[in-house]
Amino acid sequence: MAAISIQPRKPAGSPSTVAIGFVSGILSGVARAGLVPETLLEHAEIATHLLHDRTARVPVARYAALYRLINESLDDEGFALFSRPLHRGSFEFLCRAALSATTLEEALERIARFLHVVLDDLDVALETSGRAGVIVISEEQALPVGPAGRVFAFEWLLRMIHGLAAWLVAHPLPLDEVSFPYPPPLHAADYELVFAPRYTFDAPRLEARFPVEWLALPVRRDEAALRVFLADAPASITTLYRRDRALALRVREHLRAALPDQPGLPAIARRLFLSPRTLHRRLEDEGTSFRAIKDSLRRELATDWLTKTARPLGRIGADLGFADAAAFYRAFTAWTGSGPREYRQRHGHAGATSRRPT
Repeated sequence: MAAISIQPRKPAGSPSTVAIGFVSGILSGVARAGLVPETLLEHAEIATHLLHDRTARVPVARYAALYRLINESLDDEGFALFSRPLHRGSFEFLCRAALSATTLEEALERIARFLHVVLDDLDVALETSGRAGVIVISEEQALPVGPAGRVFAFEWLLRMIHGLAAWLVAHPLPLDEVSFPYPPPLHAADYELVFAPRYTFDAPRLEARFPVEWLALPVRRDEAALRVFLADAPASITTLYRRDRALALRVREHLRAALPDQPGLPAIARRLFLSPRTLHRRLEDEGTSFRAIKDSLRRELATDWLTKTARPLGRIGADLGFADAAAFYRAFTAWTGSGPREYRQRHGHAGATSRRPT
């Protein structure tokens, strides 16, 4: 089945709440481990009837409490989602396996090897594709849980790997795009806040893409930092919305509305009634930067227009605010590893009509 593309849109709920789909997912394996989901919800102060309301949301704090409660009750940091438990302490040893790595690339390779040892159901690998580094998660055998549990297993494992990677290099690592190997879940509207601004479903495997240059980032954490980190991990890096990306989305909206003009950070800060320094700091807290948002927006629009429309290359560059065709060519080649004409020939659709993406 062809992958279903989901375009960026405003998430359905506040980043201070969690879609009930995530709650259902985290509970998917507990019954097979002998626990009663309703009892866990009661202890976490989450009303059980909310599980039957597809539009329900719960406070992030209650979700985090449920997360920790399941870990402690099961002695399984994998929530009984997998064929064998990830006993408490698994995450610590995962951290220690990666801590002495020199670069992010080496750390991710060590993470993949460790998870290969402890997980039978899912396999993790690091690949590169053009200008992108790719975290790949493949299903080796059927998970012993239903569809909601399978969705949550992929969601959780990606968040854990990505969160640990960002902590190791002490650097924001916003993902560019993620493809997921299952149909869109009911809580798919939250994926923009949780994972990346672009995401697709029904892919053959999970692929999370980020700039390949980040693989050379040095690992900056040490044993002392790890002791502090472990006091609140892994829940601290895998609970949802640990970084509220609402400001980044607002910056993106302003930049999109201004095209082909290219307002700088000070101009956008004024529109948001913030100082440039505050805007820079808050975007960093959300795991991104003004430059990253600007590049991501222009890259996404460029690839969409090249593959889905017959718009001339020169016009695409002009509509994206590039000074000339050469500047657009250089930027696009840096983003994708190929020129815009070559990209269109390889990925474009014959007979596309000129139109703006919605």
